[in-house]
Amino acid sequence: MHLKLSDEDRAFQEEVRSFLADHLSEDLRSKSAIQASIRTDPETAGEWAKILGKKGWLAYTWPTSMGGPGWDIVKRYIFESECALAGAPAVNSMGYRMIGPIIGKFGTPMQKDFYLPRIMQHDDSWCQGYSEPGAGSDLASLQTRAVADGDEYVINGTKIWTTGAHYANRCFCLVRTSTDGKKQEGISFVLIDMDTPGVTVQPILMISGDHELNQVFFDDVRIPKANLIGEENDGWTVAKYLLEFERGAIAYTPTLKAGLDSIAEIADIESSGTGGKLMDNPTFASKLRDLEIRVMAAEYTEKRAMSALSQGQNPGAQSSMFKLMGSELGQEISELKMEAIGHYALPFLPESRIPGNNVKFPGPEHTRTVTAKYLNGRASTIYAGSSEVQRTILSKQILGL
Repeated sequence: MHLKLSDEDRAFQEEVRSFLADHLSEDLRSKSAIQASIRTDPETAGEWAKILGKKGWLAYTWPTSMGGPGWDIVKRYIFESECALAGAPAVNSMGYRMIGPIIGKFGTPMQKDFYLPRIMQHDDSWCQGYSEPGAGSDLASLQTRAVADGDEYVINGTKIWTTGAHYANRCFCLVRTSTDGKKQEGISFVLIDMDTPGVTVQPILMISGDHELNQVFFDDVRIPKANLIGEENDGWTVAKYLLEFERGAIAYTPTLKAGLDSIAEIADIESSGTGGKLMDNPTFASKLRDLEIRVMAAEYTEKRAMSALSQGQNPGAQSSMFKLMGSELGQEISELKMEAIGHYALPFLPESRIPGNNVKFPGPEHTRTVTAKYLNGRASTIYAGSSEVQRTILSKQILGL
């Protein structure tokens, strides 16, 4: 395992830090800090995405053949780590991380020429039409139908838990184009403009008070067959390839470490209830140290995988391991932070987390987002494949059970 940065990598790290110092304004940083969801609000995230796009760093995972910077795995890790540590807004990654690579691999030349430049500059905002009310973890059971009619498909059905559909202008979607054979067969992967007649978006509010999820209805929605990605009835192949990117972010641990640092700062401020600071309470301090050890172990696991990837090895099922570690450790960190702020966890004022709103949270600034992040994070072990699904993958592909 080779974890020491080369001189070239250290120079790149300094370049990223300098870029963040020059372009990540305090306004962007503060707006990002009050968010509870996995994404920053679309206006703030969009502004930061445009800045990255102008630099050529938005689609940072792409090879030069697709118009990306062609960074190796180490540079990508450095970039993700520095952005997380600096508190940069969380950009909608469904464009550059998910649909972009899909179009790059399965798209026609016309599709590549049209969509890829727009993704690189954040000219489009994408959402994902996968899950349905009766098809979540068992995605292959989806029933949204696309019936061929000349040069078009007519789509009817519904998708649920569609993140960002209320502001996205494009959707990549799995639809059933045949009922013959196995249920994984007969599924196609299509692109849908969200302003197409017949598309209706209904909000789903989370218990944190955030609106990031939606249910999307398709009623006789007509799209051109030119919006098909890959072959008709072979969308399951495309979908499986996409899941590698959905679960395959490299740098989980910098965000986890930032969460631990936040807890330590709070524990140095908040009272233990017995006359001293919370950090002086041995029981609380023990819980924090236990989490620090486990995050450190996750960091080394992450870096071992990064080292293997840099040498051309295939990560295989390790993306499931990272998803599992990141989501479950993140939940435990949010739980300990709730314990740290005590009675300040009780107020519920989601309006105070809307940029520009004049609603003041009735507590210290360091307590404003804690409860909301705890509530929002309950979903992290479900979306992008539940913890149970990830453990099944690991048991089959790594343990051979």
